[in-house]
Amino acid sequence: MLNHNRRLPFSRRSFLHLSAAASAVAAFPIVTEAMLAAAARTRPVSKDGVMIDSNENPLGPSQSARDAISAIIPQGGRYLDNFTDDLVHTFAQLEGLNPDYVHAFPGSTPPLRFGVIAFTSLQKSYVTADPGYEAGGFAAGASEARVVKVPLTKTYAHDVKAMIAAAPDAGLFYVCSPNNPTGTITPHSDIEYLVENKPKGSVVMVDEAYIHFCDAPSTLDLVKAGKDVVVLRTFSKAYGMAGLRCGFAIARPDLLEKIMDRAGWNFMPITALVAASASLKDPGLVPERKRINAANRQQTFQWLDRNGYSYIPSESNCFLLDTKRPGKEVIEAMAKQNVFIGRIWPVMPTCVRITVGTHEEMQKFQDALQKVMTGAKAFAPGVEVPFSNARKRYLLS
Repeated sequence: MLNHNRRLPFSRRSFLHLSAAASAVAAFPIVTEAMLAAAARTRPVSKDGVMIDSNENPLGPSQSARDAISAIIPQGGRYLDNFTDDLVHTFAQLEGLNPDYVHAFPGSTPPLRFGVIAFTSLQKSYVTADPGYEAGGFAAGASEARVVKVPLTKTYAHDVKAMIAAAPDAGLFYVCSPNNPTGTITPHSDIEYLVENKPKGSVVMVDEAYIHFCDAPSTLDLVKAGKDVVVLRTFSKAYGMAGLRCGFAIARPDLLEKIMDRAGWNFMPITALVAASASLKDPGLVPERKRINAANRQQTFQWLDRNGYSYIPSESNCFLLDTKRPGKEVIEAMAKQNVFIGRIWPVMPTCVRITVGTHEEMQKFQDALQKVMTGAKAFAPGVEVPFSNARKRYLLS
């Protein structure tokens, strides 16, 4: 098995092959969380603006990661990729994986995109949740695949049985757990059911970008068992490295090979590699980040409860707030207060996504929201989300 993380001979023939593959999808650029958030903003962000619209971690890289970046700067003038092995082997050892099952990428969106292109086509659909992270749907344009959006369950988990029923021609099932934008968990048992009952030849991609914020078990055990599963991980969330760009695709080598056939040459920034390695070797980093996020999230939920606001209980670093009126109007009004909140999803037009920021940022969010919502008469009447009674009880519980 060829390990694409290592330095490979790069012939003229392989260059031409990769160039042809890149040209085929060049009209469909990679769509990232940062791009989607920026596109939804109605005004420029000022220097002192509260940015809780991109699911970033405001704490930034850990001290160990910052020290590693500082130490590597003198070598920044070289095209070095020998640090990839250290990162891959460190992660593989921590998770009990064969290193050949792990490939490093600049974030988790690139393997999502190339996985969609690899496993879907005109004949093989892309299946996702609604609402769910949109990047895979954009990538399906490059493979000309049908995009099948399946509503979440009443508890806001992926409805795996409905996903199977909706697409007997599926090539790729995308499951983000915790989900973006709801921050809710899909039980491991449900993902197992999907893997065991999906159409033959299809693949299940589990995006665990937010897994470090919750207590839910990972699905890496399904990869270890040799299932048709690709797991995505990123350093953009709990590790606070969104701007540095580093992530993983974890899967059987044959599945990784198919993704890499579409990805072409994959060069990683050395700053991201050493920062990610240092972060993995810091045993207290994730528990501390998880504790801080949970405390700020819970304090925000308690404030929302006291003031009569409805929201979807989240186990991640983002949640959906039901504004009871067109979400776009609330986004614009909040921006005027210098607080930038996340976008809406068409299936839930009165819900806006809020990223959990620092304690100070969430205090400013609360102050701005009160000002905006108490001026409710200024809003034009809108259509509320058609929640069932069960969903209303769940939101208010």
